[in-house]
Amino acid sequence: MSAKPSGDQPPGSELPDDVWEQFTRDTERDIRTSAPKEPSARARMVTERLRAQDARGEVPPGWRTPSVRREKGRRTLWTAVGVVVAVAVALVALKPSLLPGDPFGTGESEAAEVRPLPAESAPPTAAPGASDPETPTLDEPFAGSPALRWADGEDGIVLPEAKAVGAVPKDRVEQALKLTKRLLVSANLAPGTLRGERPEAAFSVLDPKQPDLVGRLGASLRSPSEKNDPVGLFSRFDPDEIRLVGDVVKTRGRMTFEKGAQGGVAVRADYTFVYPVSRADGSTEVTRTIVRRVLETELADPARYRVTPGRLLVMKYDQDIGNSSCSVHDGYLHPGFPSSASASAAPSGPAVDPYDRSRDIENGDGADCGTVTRT
Repeated sequence: MSAKPSGDQPPGSELPDDVWEQFTRDTERDIRTSAPKEPSARARMVTERLRAQDARGEVPPGWRTPSVRREKGRRTLWTAVGVVVAVAVALVALKPSLLPGDPFGTGESEAAEVRPLPAESAPPTAAPGASDPETPTLDEPFAGSPALRWADGEDGIVLPEAKAVGAVPKDRVEQALKLTKRLLVSANLAPGTLRGERPEAAFSVLDPKQPDLVGRLGASLRSPSEKNDPVGLFSRFDPDEIRLVGDVVKTRGRMTFEKGAQGGVAVRADYTFVYPVSRADGSTEVTRTIVRRVLETELADPARYRVTPGRLLVMKYDQDIGNSSCSVHDGYLHPGFPSSASASAAPSGPAVDPYDRSRDIENGDGADCGTVTRT
């Protein structure tokens, strides 16, 4: 291939020696590059092994798949992952509470805000914290109230574990606790009592051999007066004026017991009841009346004292009523509504938080008519 052309070429067509040599080198290189090459012994062995495995069906699927196809599969996978991540980010942005804990420091989740409080086991040291200033409605009568997280009705009256007190056996202590709870339920939670009916279940718990109390309570229901008003022990609303919103009354408090002065067991109950109400004329405006009661009872020893077995003596009772008229003494509670002028007397006492169970009301005589800081 390096021979120079013979001299029979036409005159003037001869190539310079250096050009001809460059042409010769380029031609030889191209021939070597394009010429078939015999595979090495190792390459032949690998090829034969793959053919045999392919014939037996042992070659993994996709081993011949072009790299472009694998790259396309990776792009598809990452696209799907990106869509999932984008959807997750959007959901968390709309509702951060979906994330566990509180990674953004936004406070308690919505579920935590309405989670019921544990039962009260010791005297509170302060009033409940401030709540969102929400207006109560017929659908959400406890909106904006600390009572939203309180127990419903008699579920909030949790009895302590009964134990023997001195010579009083455990079963007598348990009986005294249950009777006191029955009195509280009948006087403050029974639908009939709240509608202004006579609380017969409460009278069935009281000892008729305590005539000064039983007689006075009966007279207060028949002829209520400023000095003898049944709301001192019973929560009652005039059905012609007020109706309860829903069927839930929120309750919070505690009960304790000790050895009694009448040879039996003495029980002290301290509970607050929150009543959401509206006018009976069909108005949709909702307000709340908050009643705290401190009640001391005793299941006396009938072997030592002239008492009725299985009946309670009421040793003392006191109350703190928030958002009810102080000037009306007709045997009913009269809630005040924000949209109307207060019908109660001018405030003569301090402003108080009716949800503050850390205050002591045992020495209150009900003479002062103050204002409440919230309902």
